[in-house]
Amino acid sequence: MHIAAEMIVTNARILSMNPEQPHAEAIAISGGRILAVGSANEITAYRGAATQVLDAGGMSVTPGINESHIHIFGGSSELDQLSLFNIKGFEAFKAAVRSYAASRPNEPLLLANGCDYTILSEHMNVDRHVLDAILPDRPLAVMSPDHHTIWANTMALTKAGILHGRSLPPGNEIVMGDDGLATGELREHYAFDDVVALGANGGRDLLGLSTGGEPDPTPSPEERAHDRELLKRGLQHLAAHGITSFQNMDGNRYQLELLREIEAEGALLCRGRIPLHYTGGDITTQMDKAAQMRSDFQGEWLNSGTVKMFMDGVLDSHTAVMCEDYADRPGWKGEPRFDQATFDHICIEADKRGLQIAVHAIGDGAVANTIDGYAAAAATNGRRDSRHRIEHLEVVRQYDLTRMAEMKLVASMQPTVPPGQMGLPLEPTLSRIGRKNWARSYAWRAVRDAGIDLIFSTDWPVSPVSPMLSAHSAMTMKPWSDDLPDNRQTLMEVLDAYTVRGAYAEFAESWKGMLKPGYVADLVLWDRNLEDIEADEMAEVKPLVTICGGNVTYSA
Repeated sequence: MHIAAEMIVTNARILSMNPEQPHAEAIAISGGRILAVGSANEITAYRGAATQVLDAGGMSVTPGINESHIHIFGGSSELDQLSLFNIKGFEAFKAAVRSYAASRPNEPLLLANGCDYTILSEHMNVDRHVLDAILPDRPLAVMSPDHHTIWANTMALTKAGILHGRSLPPGNEIVMGDDGLATGELREHYAFDDVVALGANGGRDLLGLSTGGEPDPTPSPEERAHDRELLKRGLQHLAAHGITSFQNMDGNRYQLELLREIEAEGALLCRGRIPLHYTGGDITTQMDKAAQMRSDFQGEWLNSGTVKMFMDGVLDSHTAVMCEDYADRPGWKGEPRFDQATFDHICIEADKRGLQIAVHAIGDGAVANTIDGYAAAAATNGRRDSRHRIEHLEVVRQYDLTRMAEMKLVASMQPTVPPGQMGLPLEPTLSRIGRKNWARSYAWRAVRDAGIDLIFSTDWPVSPVSPMLSAHSAMTMKPWSDDLPDNRQTLMEVLDAYTVRGAYAEFAESWKGMLKPGYVADLVLWDRNLEDIEADEMAEVKPLVTICGGNVTYSA
């Protein structure tokens, strides 16, 4: 006699990601866990009077998507900002901003996102004068798609107190003009944090990304409630895309506390892992804080235990760190955020406490520096199952792929960001990288061939969070020239990177990432059979139902 299931999903094409039982037709769920996976006939035995039955109509069911690199707080707040994605030319730019400004008469800072580096043209840059011509009498700032550059108008620069510039840590820049005033281009967080802080959220949504510190002053009950509602909207957005777990790549204790309050309300629709973002300050104190966050938050729904850092910026603003000079800027390699001795010390202290480390490293120079830091930690503390991660890895040397495999590091990459994908222009990125480096850029195939664990994500809100847009990009990316490697991924490789491998990256592979008895009931019913469609059609795929912990968190 079988236990009666609370829910049965039947008539499905199940891609379980369990190598022992890769395909099935039905699944029985109870108590937030998977009771059984098998044929429709086998699973019928688990049906009781109160069992909810979901007929999948012959469509695909997969494990829930594990989105392993997003920014939940910033992404949530951007859901109602102006998006400049695909807007081109001054007139269209002006019309979009003025319309948005008219709809937000009381907004203290008008902030738009998705402003392409070439929004005006390939030869004309945005600056404060351009923005003043669009909106001179209210603070205005527009953010690049990669979130590493903001352009601000004169009023925003003046209110933020940076019109005359100020000193900043390495790798950050307030670009200054010949007149001794800021041009309006602000590169990296320390350059633009004061502008962002002018906004309605007071910059609380980006604190985990900018400093990793806590809000000061302490948010009022009203501000806390505002921030919780913001995050709830973001969680609904994730669930609507089939996401059941997310690994945040910025963080502080405040985000964990807000999510715990949401969990207490029964409104935590996805499982979340939040790191401590280390940007500076006393290393021992900060690593102790990260260890405390881990010990205070270690549930199946909410956990911590990772330290996030940035080693460099991005290619488009020449802030990524390269081994050799930029192809289009001789004499410049980029400036690392940390000198090697300091970075090694941070890695040793984090690793010593058993913390996982995840480092943003885009240029091949930054990737090499990051691996050196991980090697220093292993040499000092001894080898362990650390699963340290490298985020982005956009340009990488073969030598460093060999080192990553040997050290069992995780490669965390985003199929949505290569030039030419997802509507992104080829330039200026290809010229920055340089022709001789193209073959080792966005090298998903070389990463797999090296035997490295590869996880996929979108870096939302840098790219749309849809895992199927990401899958489409991964499965269709064409080489920029005929002599380059083919990096296209198969459907099963993409699913592996978004489920099994995603769970492995957060030490959770023993209880999630597959549809297998005893594992958590996190799954997605898609609106078509994934195995029967062409790669080009992946962008159209949508979830019909998302289930997390046995509960329906989204239904189309």
